[in-house]
Amino acid sequence: MLTITTIASGSKGNAYHISDGQTSLLLETGMPFKAVQKALNFDLQNVVGCLITHEHNDHAKYTKQFLDAAVDCYMSAGTAEALNIEHHRMHTIRNKTPIHIGTWTIIPFDVQHDVNEPFGYLIQSKDGDKLLFATDTYYIKYRFKGLTHLMIECNYAQSVLDSNLETNKIHRFLYKRVMKSHFSLENLLKFFEANDLSKVEEIHLLHLSDNNSNEKLMYEEVAMATGKRVLIAK
Repeated sequence: MLTITTIASGSKGNAYHISDGQTSLLLETGMPFKAVQKALNFDLQNVVGCLITHEHNDHAKYTKQFLDAAVDCYMSAGTAEALNIEHHRMHTIRNKTPIHIGTWTIIPFDVQHDVNEPFGYLIQSKDGDKLLFATDTYYIKYRFKGLTHLMIECNYAQSVLDSNLETNKIHRFLYKRVMKSHFSLENLLKFFEANDLSKVEEIHLLHLSDNNSNEKLMYEEVAMATGKRVLIAK
């Protein structure tokens, strides 16, 4: 049975933990390793690695701490180059090339963000669970079948972003950047329409913006559109 733990989600830092009951994975290194240890009650004995999506600080700032704590970290070659860390536990992986870590099969795929080779991940357990993990992307061009869990960005609502621009709560440059680097509620709903959600058990909404989101609206819209259990990652 797949279990998902959010340690932190948002612009201040991102870190997650997933387990299939046999081995577990960490996702992102955007929080200090000690904070991750504490959140997991210092039980990391079954952790077999950490997946990193891209080099921005809120997702990868503490990579060196994880590596020094004997956690193998996996990322694209572009992300590794941007981080500029030399360590024997750093592993580069290739787009759409499956890898096996512990009891997991992982397929990285390219996403759309303003960084050097960002990845999303399709993560499968031996028990048949299939998790989609995608954050910091304004669009996902791929279609997926048989998903059981989603951990997916819902950064902003267009109506809130537009209102903030009209009231000068956001600069036009940042307004444009948000739309070209993050997943909106509206694009997320289109993504749900285009994909097979028949087996989905849970949808975890990640990386909500502090200023440009509306938690109640997002929860209600996603729940209504999918009929699935929706959780807001915080």
